[in-house]
Amino acid sequence: MTLVLEEGKQVKLETKGTYAIVAITKHGVELARNLHKKFPQTDLYYMSKFEREDEQRRNISLFEGNVRLLLPSLFQTYKGIIMIVSLGAVVRMIAPILKDKKTDPAVVVIDDKGEHVISVLSGHLGGANELTREVAELLGATPVITTASDVQKTIPVDLFGSRFGWTWESAEKLTPVSASVVNEEQVAVIQESGEKDWWHYDRPLPATIKVYPSIEDALQAKPNAALVVTHRNLKESEKAILENGVLYRPKVIVLGMGCNRGTSMEEIEQVIHSTLEELQFSIKSVKAICSIDLKKDEEGLLAVTQKYNWDFICYSAEELNHISIDAPSETVYKFTGAYGVSEPAAKLYSGAETLSLVKKKSGNVTISVAVIPY
Repeated sequence: MTLVLEEGKQVKLETKGTYAIVAITKHGVELARNLHKKFPQTDLYYMSKFEREDEQRRNISLFEGNVRLLLPSLFQTYKGIIMIVSLGAVVRMIAPILKDKKTDPAVVVIDDKGEHVISVLSGHLGGANELTREVAELLGATPVITTASDVQKTIPVDLFGSRFGWTWESAEKLTPVSASVVNEEQVAVIQESGEKDWWHYDRPLPATIKVYPSIEDALQAKPNAALVVTHRNLKESEKAILENGVLYRPKVIVLGMGCNRGTSMEEIEQVIHSTLEELQFSIKSVKAICSIDLKKDEEGLLAVTQKYNWDFICYSAEELNHISIDAPSETVYKFTGAYGVSEPAAKLYSGAETLSLVKKKSGNVTISVAVIPY
């Protein structure tokens, strides 16, 4: 396929990969073809004057015209763009189409000899730093990463816990808290839930970053900034920690659920919201809904999990009956073959011995709540 690039017109791309590789020189094309072969998640684009006649077979796209005109389409389509073009030229070309670091794709630049791979745009949130390392390893090149937290080997505030699926409550304080971290000010970490192995460097935590057992202890220490990891809503007396702090939501809440056949999504969703409000838990920390396999096609449960992008896990009656529960029911056993659904399902998925909510019946819905222990 040959793309004809014209001013004011976006081109339609036939994509298969997650990342795009772009080259505009003879040596760059050779390097790009080599990388494309080693990196199967990529689509390759280069100028038609370098055609080799195997492009269709290798699913390579050719283009005619200024590469600058290709970039708006690439930005909207790919998670990351790898350009074998000079850094200065790339900066000038992408400047007019940049929007926000939360949405812009990763941009990585490789020099024409393949000696250096440079993280240019969206290093943290867009994954350019990680992409830079991966491409450099494939090419035997030197990765060039300039973000302060990576250079100093400290906590990247905007990516803290992201490999576990943690999300921020708000992005408002990301920049000032990041500044506190990289400027070696006193930073408190308070973790009440979630994965514990978040420090992955082969050296101790910096002396300026201290872990406290509670928000109250951290407040007494009066740090310059704070990273708070919890699934629960903060009390009024604790919210002062967020004056220069970021609140992270780990994916630790498991909802065991049962319902009558045909229960609406709206009723299920209302029960979830009211239950979490009673417990003072954040819906952003929900990881999964679990039930019995008789409910694997229950439309209301499926719709809720799809809306919130939660896991939906169903167990057999035999699996559920292997779990010790506080409130076994002969009635439930009569209809399902299991002595309980919501309670054992929540325990089975979470691995928790005790539940935050054993069982609550509300209308057509039964719900139990567990927190995954780490």
